[in-house]
Amino acid sequence: MKKILLICCLFLGIAAVSHAQGNARRFNPEDRAKRLQTQFKLSDEQTAKIAGIYKEQGAKLDSLRNTGGGRDQYRPLMDATNTKVKAVLTPEQAAAFEKWQTERRGRMRRGGDGGATTAPPPPAPQQ
Repeated sequence: MKKILLICCLFLGIAAVSHAQGNARRFNPEDRAKRLQTQFKLSDEQTAKIAGIYKEQGAKLDSLRNTGGGRDQYRPLMDATNTKVKAVLTPEQAAAFEKWQTERRGRMRRGGDGGATTAPPPPAPQQ
């Protein structure tokens, strides 16, 4: 009985570690490009170019992280990457990509809550 319990705990521990490491794959350049390929019907050539753009961005982000770069330094890099990606897309794909980014930014600003609004801040006290 103890052996079965020990095996179950070991299995759950391995499963938990595997799941925790799964989030790191979200930023894999090839996976990101494949998601865009599926979402915007990109050609294989476009997908390869975009994967290269994302690899370049990843190297620059790693460099910024290692030098202690702040959030204000990430934004220009992300904007430049998005501009490069749009240059690879057809006009129709670029318009869809821009719309997708705008919706995504909106969700992120709302905290990813699906559109719930928050109450406005209280008025400043009058003196």
